[in-house]
Amino acid sequence: MTDAPASDPLKIVLAGGSGVLGTALAADLEGRGHEIVVLTRSPDASSPYRQVSWDGESLGEWVSELGDPGRTAVVNLAGALVDRPATPENLRLLRESRVAPTLALVRASQGLAAPLRHWVQASTTAIWSDGGERRITESTPLPATGLPQMTGVARVWEEASAEAVTNHRIVLRTSLVLQDDSPLLHRLSGVTRAGLGGRLGHGRQWISWIHLADWLRVVRACLGLEPGKEIPSGVLVASHDRPVRNAEMMAALRAHYQRPFGLPAPAVAVRLGSRVLRTDPALGLTGRHCTSEVLAGLDWQFEVPDFRAALALLT
Repeated sequence: MTDAPASDPLKIVLAGGSGVLGTALAADLEGRGHEIVVLTRSPDASSPYRQVSWDGESLGEWVSELGDPGRTAVVNLAGALVDRPATPENLRLLRESRVAPTLALVRASQGLAAPLRHWVQASTTAIWSDGGERRITESTPLPATGLPQMTGVARVWEEASAEAVTNHRIVLRTSLVLQDDSPLLHRLSGVTRAGLGGRLGHGRQWISWIHLADWLRVVRACLGLEPGKEIPSGVLVASHDRPVRNAEMMAALRAHYQRPFGLPAPAVAVRLGSRVLRTDPALGLTGRHCTSEVLAGLDWQFEVPDFRAALALLT
């Protein structure tokens, strides 16, 4: 795979393109000369990208956007935010908001005259639930059972894309993405600025992360747009090769936001506080040490050297 020449740019059909990651990806790819089409339930007149309406469930006029499969790639990021309590209603929302759009895209691909050029299927490193001290890579088996809001959501999300008709499909298991204006950063900065930026629980849980700039480059590689970095079909972990402990992450956040002290939060306090914040305590109390053996095999060099450097790049 090589980068598409300027005379033959890719057409990228982006589901979930109105979120913070999707918006950043659209800007990055369009700035490199590629055509962007955002599938959206709620078109935004202020968006600089071409938008096509869909309901995320059924086939419609949007399918025609896949009509030139030889130059078309699908990037599927569609799904509701995970930062919510793990109630039965929310678990159903998390699953359905991911599976239904994925199945619609798959059905559309099955009606094309030729396979799509690329398919990048979003997923999450949380599919491994709480990894403890395991060193996790693409080849690490999934847990037989796992947290329903993590493994239970991500497994069916990935499986829904299995029958996509494409020459090249990557399931991109992404870790925490450090990005300005993201819900994740808003949550972390809020608790840190409020003086609650101490360790969560025992603080030893591993936090896998990646800066937006490196994540964008990984996605470009998935689309064949990084010369010399050919990524085969299959699972790819999008995570920096230097995960941090929760206590280390919180210390770096305190330094970044100039808060010399942060109250630690025992597990029981995290669970109680999550009710007030209407979030899931497992997001703070679990962790995973995830790195990519695929990227390591390509001698991949991350642009951002470590977690503190990543924070320094944020506003």
